[in-house]
Amino acid sequence: MYNKASLKAEEFICHEEIEETLAYAEANKDNLALIDEIIAKAKLRKGLTHREASVLLACENEEKIQEVYDLAEQIKKDFYGNRIVMFAPLYLSNYCINGCVYCPYHGKNKHIARKKLTQDEVRQEVTALQDMGHKRLAIEAGEDPVNNPIEYILECIKTIYSIKHKNGAIRRVNVNIAATTVENYRKLKEAGIGTYILFQETYHKESYEKLHPTGPKHDYAYHTEAMDRAMEGGIDDVGLGVLFGLELYKYEFAGLLMHAEHLEAVHGVGPHTISVPRIKRADDIDPDVFDNGISDDIFAKICACIRVAVPYTGMIISTRESQAVREKVIRLGVSQISGGSKTSVGGYDHPEPEDERSEQFDVSDTRTLDEVVHWLMDMGYIPSFCTACYREGRTGDRFMSLCKNQQILNCCHPNALMTLKEYLIDYASEDTRKIGEALITKEIEKVPNEKTREIAKRHLKEIEEGQRDFRF
Repeated sequence: MYNKASLKAEEFICHEEIEETLAYAEANKDNLALIDEIIAKAKLRKGLTHREASVLLACENEEKIQEVYDLAEQIKKDFYGNRIVMFAPLYLSNYCINGCVYCPYHGKNKHIARKKLTQDEVRQEVTALQDMGHKRLAIEAGEDPVNNPIEYILECIKTIYSIKHKNGAIRRVNVNIAATTVENYRKLKEAGIGTYILFQETYHKESYEKLHPTGPKHDYAYHTEAMDRAMEGGIDDVGLGVLFGLELYKYEFAGLLMHAEHLEAVHGVGPHTISVPRIKRADDIDPDVFDNGISDDIFAKICACIRVAVPYTGMIISTRESQAVREKVIRLGVSQISGGSKTSVGGYDHPEPEDERSEQFDVSDTRTLDEVVHWLMDMGYIPSFCTACYREGRTGDRFMSLCKNQQILNCCHPNALMTLKEYLIDYASEDTRKIGEALITKEIEKVPNEKTREIAKRHLKEIEEGQRDFRF
């Protein structure tokens, strides 16, 4: 029985409810009166249910789809402005005991080079990332209690936060590791992590168990209920995601929104982020084997529908996607992207030898961080390296309250400009610096609160004179 307030995976992600939702959406995909009602509700910026959003996803009327796209773009502007948060992944280890058939890290893969960063290597990688200009990392590791125990993850986090190189510092570490215990989540919270991220991969239980035939990840309920344990362990912000291409996308979309509804119902706080990765080619993995792949147009439609359904969430797109695809979906609601990324264990400090490659997947967007920053500013976006909310305690329900009331701009807009100013001074190429300075001059006038705007102007001048680390 479907119950979004239940703590049992098969009740808050109910297969029968998803099947009924998909049938309802299919039956109403041409019901323009209903679609208009749903779009009108979405315009209130309070979100949609999984069933309402599924109708929009099923709709094939080009005029209505364009309305959804336009609304998604406006909602993103209303909640997050024209800021795009920058981050980079840092792979700590690809040792893994799971048998996930879509991931090259699976235990039976004898081709891939197995690696685990030492603390000295972590320092070298983080220093290289700091020299690029990054302030925010998402650390990744395979599931292996011997090679990658929680103590190793915690030690790496401590090392990362300890590194101060020139004007560089990692101010926020997000964590994407396997589902674990409440006790371990408490340890991660105490270590000062930002968001805990865990991709469901697929919400279809039968498919999930086939795709994860061996290893601890085979346990569907334990994996699906991880976010509840994380929040019980004190982690305020969690990030959801599915790997599109493993199952039918409409099923995954409904399940993803049901999970968001569950977190709201139980914890009063929905997902801080939602990621939208698609399966990509990698060592020992051919994405064509999976017959549920989606086109770029469907992918864009999914992003737009997520934005109107969950207006407060941050949406993440990685370098799995090409520049062209990223450019399309940024407009439709994406608010965080990676830049200059490596999906190998190591590779930022020194390129990997060809015979020691350890990538989790092939990167489609291979541009440097500076090139990505320049590209974003050319399109009128503000690349943001800001982490002030985490350092000022604006997390969990406090962040969500500000975001849902569209008040976060008074904090985020000036902070984004100040961190961009830092980047331009310390790391940017001459061309990037030139376009960035012009953008800052223009965008500082958009800070809604006059007092905040004047303080931000003063801080921008002080940053230029060598003073750092201001935040609202």
